[in-house]
Order: sequence, then structure tokens, then C-alpha cells
Amino acid sequence: MWIAVQKSGYRVREIAQQAGLSEATVDRVLHDRPGVRVSTRAEVQQAIADLDRQREQVRLAGQTFLVDLVMVAPRRFSDAVRTALEVELPNLRPALIRARFHLREEGEPAEVAATLTKIKSRGTHGILLKAHDHPLVARAVDDLAAAGIPTVTLATDIPASRRVGYVGIDNRAAGATAAYVITKMAGAQPGSVLISLSSSTFHGEEEREAGFRAAIRDLAPGRQLVEITDTDGLDASTLAATSQALADDPSIDAVYSIGGGNAAILEAFRAAGRQARTFIAHDLDGDNLTLLRRHQLTAVLHHDLKSDLAEAARLILRARGVLPGRPWSRTSQIQVVTPFNEPS
Repeated sequence: MWIAVQKSGYRVREIAQQAGLSEATVDRVLHDRPGVRVSTRAEVQQAIADLDRQREQVRLAGQTFLVDLVMVAPRRFSDAVRTALEVELPNLRPALIRARFHLREEGEPAEVAATLTKIKSRGTHGILLKAHDHPLVARAVDDLAAAGIPTVTLATDIPASRRVGYVGIDNRAAGATAAYVITKMAGAQPGSVLISLSSSTFHGEEEREAGFRAAIRDLAPGRQLVEITDTDGLDASTLAATSQALADDPSIDAVYSIGGGNAAILEAFRAAGRQARTFIAHDLDGDNLTLLRRHQLTAVLHHDLKSDLAEAARLILRARGVLPGRPWSRTSQIQVVTPFNEPS
């Protein structure tokens, strides 16, 4: 049955599948019937918006695979991942993949685990996951695996879980690369280096920090390291934590930003009347690209998100037997991007 074109242009079944709701609920929303929560109406509206962005995949005939992207990350990064995935979906033929999104800027491991459990009950062909390396999340991934639902971890791994693979950079190597760039550009300065993490429970961030600390011990053993963490990479909390760190240590003159919030870090330096001689960040999201072009970041450690998302989707298809071969983890090539070698 088609609902009036002016309402959506999609079948009730398609919208219900995208939203993870019953067809009856979607029908009530589309016909503006009473007794539906505001949040449920918002879910239907979001599902239609997702279908609009993935319209080419919706129109193609044949078997469709639904994957769910679950992320705990600042919106600037989750938006970049979402866009990269939607750009790659039409290129994954002959398989037809549609994506549903569960994106949050903050969230406890129990909330992420509950989201995964809810998705399992609704049904999915696979999960793309950026979340905490926590026993509750690992157990939820194991439950998905027991139900025959494969999970691929993105950017940060959950190695003790039954995920089918990890896609992203070698985070320990990335941390060592950041240490190399800082020491070669600034030398063995006596000043301290600020290390900023969004959360101590992301395995990838922990690996970046470990790689950075190990390389600094070798390259500049006199450098002191000052860590701020658990800011979720959000501007307000990052600004407050950075301001306090600068007040406590007047010698901080370099930054390795593992978890983001870089505009806030720079604002804290400006407010303190100071400047970071060297500032290394991760990911060419919209904020970082602007800061790099303004020469406010020294370099950004970048990897191709579109390639990562395409590979992650292929791992799901391999795990389901649609593509040949067994799924395996793949690390991305790290690029050191300056204002003068921005990728096309």
C-alpha cells in the first residue's frame, strides 16, 4: 500500500523497516492520528529523511540488507561518518544496503548496550559500531553474534568481544606518529604537551595515548605530558578542562588532541594569552578542516572515511556469506595532512 505521495512517497513497510517501528505505528503517524508520542513521530520523520538521502538504494530491486550505525561521538565526527557511509552505499552493488542511524554525543556503556539489544530485537543484517570498550558493550556484541548478527567496530575496537572485525587506523602507530611530528617540529623543548582524550573507555584513544607516550619517552624524554580526559570531545567540557590544565601548568606549549574539541582547546589558549607551538589533531571533519586552513592546527592525522565505511560494509556482507571469503580486520593508511596537502 502506498501512503499519499505528499506524505512521504515510500511504502509504509519501507518506512517502518527504516525506523524500526511497526507498520501500524507508521501508518498512524503518516495519517496524523492521535495517540502517538512526539518522539515516535520524530523517529518516523527521521526515517523518511534517511530514505530520501538513500533514495537510489531504495529504488533498486533485489534483496536489501539493513545495517545499523551505532556511534558515541561528537556530532562533527558522527556527521562525517554518516555522510561517508551514505556516499558509499550506491557503490556496493550488486549488494543493496540501507543504513539506519543511532548517533549520540554522550552515553554510558549501559545505554549503548541497551541500544544494541533493542536493534537485535527489531532485526538487522549487521552493526557498525563506535563505542566504549566496556564489558556491558562487549556482552551485547556477543549476544548479537549468538543471534547471527555480525558487528564491525569502527575507529575504536572492542577486542575482547565477538565482533567480526575492526576497521580504522592503527591507533598506536597514530599516537607514535603524533609524537614524532611534535618532537621534530618543536624539538626537545622543556615545555609540557597537553594530551586531550574524549573518554578513557575508548580502546582506540587508549591505544593512541600509549603509542604517543612510548614514542615521546624515546624522542624527547624531558617532555612532560599533561592529560585531560572524559570530556566527550564536546566544546564546553573540553574548554573547561583545557583552561584548568593551562592554569595548572604554565609550560604547556604543544597539543596532541586525541578526542577532538579542538576549537575549544584553541579558545582556552587564547583566553590564557598563550599559543600552542605545535597542535596535532585527528580526522578532517568540518571543524578541523577550517582550523587547518587557518593554520591554527599544525597537522591532522587523516584516513579515508569513505574507504573505511565501504570496507566495513563489505565485512558485514562477508560475514553473512554474500561476498566470498572470511571477514578480517583492516587498518587504514595514516596521512599527515598540512594546509598544503589537503586530500581532494
